[in-house]
Amino acid sequence: MTHPLDPLSPDEIAAAVAAVRATGRLNGDAWFSTVTVDDARRPGVSGRRARVVAVPGPKATLVEATVDLASGDVAGWVDHDGVRPALGFGESLTTILSLRDDPRFRAALAARGIGDIDRVQIDPWPAGNFANPAEEGRRVARCLPYYREQEGDNGYARPIEGLQALVDMATGEVLELTDTGPVPIPRDPGSYFPEDHPARPGLAPLVITQPEGVGFEIDGHELRWQGWSLHVSLDPLEGIVLRDVKYGRRSVLRRASICEMVVPYGDPSPGHGWQNAFDVGEWGLGRLANSLTLGCDCLGEIRYLDAVVAGEDGTPGTLHNAICLHEEDVGIGWKHHDLMGGRTEVRRRRRMVVSSISTVGNYDYGFYWYLYQDGSLELEVKLTGILSTAAVAPGALAAPSSPLVAPGVAAPVHQHLFCARLDPAVDGPVNEVEEVDVAPLPAGAANPWSNGFAPVTTRLASERDAQRLADPARSRTWRIVNPAVRNGLDQPVAYRLIPRATPTLLAGQDAGVTARATFATRNLWVTPYAPDERRAAGDFPSQHPGGAGLPAWTAADRSLVGTEVVMWHTFGLTHVPRPEDWPVMPVETTGFLLVPSGFFDRNPALDVPPPEHCDG
Repeated sequence: MTHPLDPLSPDEIAAAVAAVRATGRLNGDAWFSTVTVDDARRPGVSGRRARVVAVPGPKATLVEATVDLASGDVAGWVDHDGVRPALGFGESLTTILSLRDDPRFRAALAARGIGDIDRVQIDPWPAGNFANPAEEGRRVARCLPYYREQEGDNGYARPIEGLQALVDMATGEVLELTDTGPVPIPRDPGSYFPEDHPARPGLAPLVITQPEGVGFEIDGHELRWQGWSLHVSLDPLEGIVLRDVKYGRRSVLRRASICEMVVPYGDPSPGHGWQNAFDVGEWGLGRLANSLTLGCDCLGEIRYLDAVVAGEDGTPGTLHNAICLHEEDVGIGWKHHDLMGGRTEVRRRRRMVVSSISTVGNYDYGFYWYLYQDGSLELEVKLTGILSTAAVAPGALAAPSSPLVAPGVAAPVHQHLFCARLDPAVDGPVNEVEEVDVAPLPAGAANPWSNGFAPVTTRLASERDAQRLADPARSRTWRIVNPAVRNGLDQPVAYRLIPRATPTLLAGQDAGVTARATFATRNLWVTPYAPDERRAAGDFPSQHPGGAGLPAWTAADRSLVGTEVVMWHTFGLTHVPRPEDWPVMPVETTGFLLVPSGFFDRNPALDVPPPEHCDG
């Protein structure tokens, strides 16, 4: 039996596409950006529905249709003008092939001593929005070239500096070619392959086995483990989505995902100052997810979930091993050695891992949701891959915003700012959010040694109040409270959002990327639940002038009291490249924690069995 939240099956994708085509409102050139299950909770609407985003032609228009999967009827149809979908893979190929055939581009390469076009790698980038008249009414990409002596070379090691193009992705027209003059191409191929780096000795095999089988159950897309139950799937844009997260019979979250992320670059030079990308809304984490492999991406006793995806022609296909499920030991969970009684109690900590990996151009992102036996949840993002690069002439000084990482190779400083959309349901649908700071107590009779401090709690009562920044100096956290449910100490039950890495957008207030990624100027936003408020920068951020998403919704300053709320948490990294990041970056991590805070009456991991063997 199909779970209401299951991703669309191949038959459902085909039926939804057929229903949209049967309206006769799309021509033969139309292509499909996404075909997904519509999991928004809409008053008065039940049953499974599909949400279809179709691109009818070469202009900046798209169609958003809703299909009732039981009846096959098109239940909703919205024509959007002046917006663009995520960049199409077919159009990206058109862009590359058109630029390769452009005589001006070939002449610029020849001036740099490059005569073989097959040795040129072309990366289409989202163009952003800089009020360029050439982009009006078009879907465009800005293209950067790189040189590969051999097909398998690392192209980012040899950027063809000073040359870029603006291309209409739908028509293949090269709108602009910018050539500021040749810069010598770096010589080092930047290999990271094992044949060029002899393996270090002494790394003994590490084998992880569970002779009695795994400790979790997976039924379709429903996962159960150590008191947890949840629904797991892969969305083409957001990547992993968790739904109906419960501990025992108690609800914690309705839905959790990465709803948007922005990667703004800090080099203001004409050749790179335009670089920024929205890796959810402009590319799609699920569309670019890897097929995972045992022993490389995942280690241990592994189970996988496949993902059914719609091709741009509407044909369903399967991405095998899209999500990895496994358990892992992560050290001690709790311990105490009683000095008086001489007794030691220790419990090992185990966690359930739900993970996927997406490759977006030069970067690789691993998304790891962890479930713990004490009722905590964690999201860890692991960032690796290859830096975006620029060539620097021998003897020239690198700009402060683009430090050298190898001879002749610079890498612009940049940020990776993720926005997690958390739809909480802590012991029920109506939750409120409090900000908790730990602050010094005022000196006086009640604090005679001036060493007192205590938590200070502030209720975030409206959307304007709830636009918050992290404050590590005060150990700032945010509590998701259900005021109608009390624990054994007569306190409202709650979960606590603990931020970990919390930079905010460094671009100026008047920057185009700030207008489009306003969500990244705050670490927390809270809104009342609305079914069509899905993504922090709006549904269609590509080439958008800005102002969509959270800034538009929160302008009404709606009340957050006595209603269902949604939390939007921005976190991430500011990356200043270093030589050790070259030619491939060691993993760097970021993320956040959700921990019970009065949700239980005592440590919920007291019943974890002690280890069977503790050898001295």
